[in-house]
Amino acid sequence: MELESIRALLDEVAAGNTNVEEAVERLGTLPFEEMDFATLDHHRTLRWGFPEVIFCQGKTDQQVALIVQRLAEQNKQLLGTRATPEQYFAALELVPDINYHESARCIWLDRAPDRTRHDGVVLIAAGTTDLPVLEEAALTLDLMGHLPARIHDVGVAGIHRLFPHVPTLQAANVVIVFAGMEGALASVIGGLTDAPVLAVPTSVGYGASFGGVAALLSMLNTCASGVAVLNIDNGYGAGHMAALINNRIEN
Repeated sequence: MELESIRALLDEVAAGNTNVEEAVERLGTLPFEEMDFATLDHHRTLRWGFPEVIFCQGKTDQQVALIVQRLAEQNKQLLGTRATPEQYFAALELVPDINYHESARCIWLDRAPDRTRHDGVVLIAAGTTDLPVLEEAALTLDLMGHLPARIHDVGVAGIHRLFPHVPTLQAANVVIVFAGMEGALASVIGGLTDAPVLAVPTSVGYGASFGGVAALLSMLNTCASGVAVLNIDNGYGAGHMAALINNRIEN
């Protein structure tokens, strides 16, 4: 439940339009709600400013649909990552205004699309094949109230493509770099800006990349200062962290 919803409920009680018993019943699921297969954290919006995110991978279509339905009843924004089209269509039957981002593989809901969004976050993809992870981060940032800039296909095999974007990097509050293969781009970016750099290794590359492990180890061993490393393909985690950093600066 969002803070403004609680205030509205208390205003209804104060005005005599809602009785105390009804208000208590509506607040009864505020800390959490137990389902047969999940326990939903409805208090997370108050603690973090964003509702619990659904990790859809490994859940059945019906489980995802029911979780989406319950979260959508209490929140204006909603995000489900690693979602399949089948999970989306199941959720769509219960929540008609739910959306699906095919590239990011995310189910999402936004019932306040006209809210203010902050600039300051820059997303950089080393290659086109890194874009699905970038888009997961971008969608996360958008739902959390930020408008990220995007820089595509500037990996180290053609590093000259990056140079025109250096002023953008140096003006950023936080930068997220998405790179597979050997993951070298994160170190390059870390040497060009004093903004915090969040490095996201992607599972892109031939056999010896080990599904992103090579890029992960390379990023962890960077000699550039100010680079922090996320898990492989964790676009959501990077987007959420960037939003928290940018909130501190912009607010």
